[in-house]
Parts: sequence; structure tokens; C-alpha cells
Amino acid sequence: MSAFQHAKLWIMHMAGLPKDALHIYVGLLVFLAAAALTKRPLGSRVPILAVLLVALAGELWDVVDTINAHKRIFWWRNWHDVWNTMFWPTMLFLLARYTRVLRR
Repeated sequence: MSAFQHAKLWIMHMAGLPKDALHIYVGLLVFLAAAALTKRPLGSRVPILAVLLVALAGELWDVVDTINAHKRIFWWRNWHDVWNTMFWPTMLFLLARYTRVLRR
């Protein structure tokens, strides 16, 4: 098991969160942090693209770890994780971009 997998398990254990909840929190954290660090609005493409890149990088790492462990890859699980990570940041992005709800 890679250091990345150990770190995920440690965070899940310390936070008392299941894996799916961890994906949700990471997605929201990356989205809000990217907006704050780049000083871009939530409706900008930068924060949502940051979430997508982090989600895809994490899943790519999971696939590499699965291959290195000589296990079968279940692509639907990886898609589920990307979907779970992206859902709420995407909803906030769409609200900020196309409504007045999250605009200044």
C-alpha cells in the first residue's frame, strides 16, 4: 500500500469519516481554497478546474496503486469518487455563475 493510501486511511480514521464523505470535504476544501488563493469568484473556471484536476489526480494515483497491487480495476468506483468529489463544488460553481445567489 502506498503512502497516499495510508494517508487517506489515517485521515478517515482520525476524522471518523467514511471515504465518500472524505471526497465531499476534499472537493469543497479545494474549491474554496482555490478561489481564495487565486482571488477569483466562485463562478470563475479556476476553482472548479482545480477540483477536477485534484479529483482526477487522486483517482489516477488510486489506479496506479491498484495496478501495482496486481488487483482488478473497477472503473465505476473511480468514476463514483470523481462524481462525489465534484458534485457540491459544481453546484456552487453553477449557482455563482448563473444566479445571483452567490454573487457579490
